[in-house]
Amino acid sequence: MAKTLFEKIWEKHIVKTVDDGPSVLYIDKHFIHEVTSPQAFTGLNKRGLKVLRPKQTIATADHNVPTLNQHLPIKEELSRLQVEALKRNCQEHGIELYGLGHPFQGIVHVIGPELGITQPGMTIVCGDSHTSTHGAFGSIAFGIGTSEVEMVLATQCLLQSKPKLMRINVDGVLNNGVVSKDIVLYILSKITSSGATGYAVEFAGAAIRSLSMEARMTICNMSIEMGARCGLIAPDEITYTYLKGREFAPQDDAWEKKVTEWRQLYSDSDAVFDKEFFFKAEDIEPMITYGTNPGMGIAVTEKIPTTETVNENDSSGLSKSLSYMGLRQGTAIKGQKIDYVFIGSCTNSRIEDLRMVASFVKGKHKADDVEVWIVPGSKQVEAQAIEEGIDKIFEEAGFVLRQPGCSACLGMNEDKIPAGKYCISTSNRNFEGRQGAGARTLLASPLTAAAAAITGFVTDVRESLPNPSEGGALVS
Repeated sequence: MAKTLFEKIWEKHIVKTVDDGPSVLYIDKHFIHEVTSPQAFTGLNKRGLKVLRPKQTIATADHNVPTLNQHLPIKEELSRLQVEALKRNCQEHGIELYGLGHPFQGIVHVIGPELGITQPGMTIVCGDSHTSTHGAFGSIAFGIGTSEVEMVLATQCLLQSKPKLMRINVDGVLNNGVVSKDIVLYILSKITSSGATGYAVEFAGAAIRSLSMEARMTICNMSIEMGARCGLIAPDEITYTYLKGREFAPQDDAWEKKVTEWRQLYSDSDAVFDKEFFFKAEDIEPMITYGTNPGMGIAVTEKIPTTETVNENDSSGLSKSLSYMGLRQGTAIKGQKIDYVFIGSCTNSRIEDLRMVASFVKGKHKADDVEVWIVPGSKQVEAQAIEEGIDKIFEEAGFVLRQPGCSACLGMNEDKIPAGKYCISTSNRNFEGRQGAGARTLLASPLTAAAAAITGFVTDVRESLPNPSEGGALVS
């Protein structure tokens, strides 16, 4: 019987199926951080339980950590208490912790792949919605709630109902200046932020296969913004090349054995999906959001929609969003003044993202009235950026290279955008108050964010890129 990639992994991990109910799913890897784990450990302790398989849980501090002066005590009391609780719980239960100062510390969805912990065919969970990032390796990866974190710590299993299956195909060749973030924002603009609710989404097609692993992670990271339970991409030679030789990847004979297994992870040609979409890469332009959910996006060359041009059910939401954003219907987004640029988060803080930005801004300088924060996703990314001299390029451009953490993705640490200010952000969410009370967030790619940092307003990055026929294409 023909099977999808998702079904092959799912069925291999079923421990038991409840009649007319959910399945008991075995979990290969469990990532935890300081925000959603303390209550789970408290629950374990109240029941007198220990973590069943501590070697399959990996911890890091990321959400609440400062991104400046990490060698000093954390100023915010709640953040400090949560980080201290994580350290204490990991010590008590024998869990590996990559805390502040550790060379492997960083955003949970950045360090898993770069360390080779994330591998094809796995089931992966974390108390964080953007766990879907790890699906780029051909794994089933999804976010869970705090009670479920406790369940996995206690049993290494999870009760889960099988989702419906969707495939989103993107074929063709991307235009110059269009990168993976633009792909996923384009898809969101077409199917909406609820278009994949209840589905596991497989991304496929020539344009997806052409992407690097880091670019694929951006796509899967934002599958959750479509309402999907998870997003995944079948592994291939690009996947294996990325993983080979990484810290916790299989070695020698074990590597060859694993690759042989991983080559079976694909959707059969006659596999059936409950729903399928098809998009052309050539139709995608540099994208930017204008509203308060990630599905409210347009090409930078387009005008903000009007209540007459959107679905009747969306008209009230449009008015409310634009009121919060201080934007007007039917006006151009290009040329909109911005105050902050944030390049970071589990969506776009990898070394490839920083290299892309550095290659664009080299020899340029930011607009005087724009503050630019570059936040690497991990200590390893930070070290690589320094080794390659990227930090110097940023310094000369007037950008600030901070230390690893979730930073201004969410208003949970010291890096907040002031009320009423506009921030072009490479993160994944633009909800009201997401980056701080009253902050106005426009989601975009690292390239579009970099262009705005230089000009001071929403800009079509293609106007500043060399002709691809001259070797100037920037695609990732």
